[in-house]
Amino acid sequence: MERPELPLPQLHAFVVLAEELHFGHAAARLGIAQPPLSQQIRRLEDKVGHALFTRAPGRVALTPAGRELLPAARRALTDLAGGLAAARAVGSGRSGRLRIGFAASLALTILPGLLRTFRHRFPDVHLDIHEMTTAPQIAALHDRTIDIGLLREPPSDETELGFRTVLSEPFVAVLPSTHPLATRRTVRLAQLADSPFVLLPRTVGPALHDRIIGLCTAAGFTPRVVQHAVEWQTVCALVETGLGVSLAPASIRRIRLEGVAFRRIEPGTARTRVAVAWRENDPDPLVAHLLATIGQDPGDPGDPWGG
Repeated sequence: MERPELPLPQLHAFVVLAEELHFGHAAARLGIAQPPLSQQIRRLEDKVGHALFTRAPGRVALTPAGRELLPAARRALTDLAGGLAAARAVGSGRSGRLRIGFAASLALTILPGLLRTFRHRFPDVHLDIHEMTTAPQIAALHDRTIDIGLLREPPSDETELGFRTVLSEPFVAVLPSTHPLATRRTVRLAQLADSPFVLLPRTVGPALHDRIIGLCTAAGFTPRVVQHAVEWQTVCALVETGLGVSLAPASIRRIRLEGVAFRRIEPGTARTRVAVAWRENDPDPLVAHLLATIGQDPGDPGDPWGG
């Protein structure tokens, strides 16, 4: 197909003249004098190779070629106007697409409030949400398949990503309801030394896995891990079967399983950090908007020990 070379001012002048069918009125509407309007129409007719208007004293009319061109010219101008408006909206961050990765446990804390607040402020932005553990989120940020990550225990050796802590919550012991320690309100970590453990594999969250192992080591033992599970809900389900015990963020207590007991642990200073992650120097204004939303209290995660 031959590439058309039709300057937009000529197309615009053609459409206005086709609507007015009067050179004086069309020129006034365009804000130009009649001679430049006539020149633009002649140049357009030269490119088309046919007359677009018949001209007679006091009368201007479209030729068959002009009538054929008019709908396409209107569509071209309308499409361009729409494209410019869409580009400006995306460029200013009022619309577009934002891809977010999140750790599953954050659906129990900050995620619902954050998304609700962001959607209220930017209703024309499409949010593409992906449930992912920490290591896949880091990889996806580097691969540019997500724009924002919400994860636990971010790595300390990243130089291309930015991190900001958005939540710190305590760890809890996750016990089968039949476990001898389930009758207590608080469990000392050392009391779990003889129990088998169910934990997330290190590959999905190295820093979080090492944090849990480090807590146990500080309490004087190395946990005997008998089973791994990728999601906290699966960890709790395996604990319910009596397969072992676990340590988890306190928000996991909102997963209601009759055969599982969640207990505070000592030392009570043991906490896990939730962070937002993004590519440093990312020019996408939607990333800046989401970071600003997080900084404006997207929602109270609530007391994980509340009723």
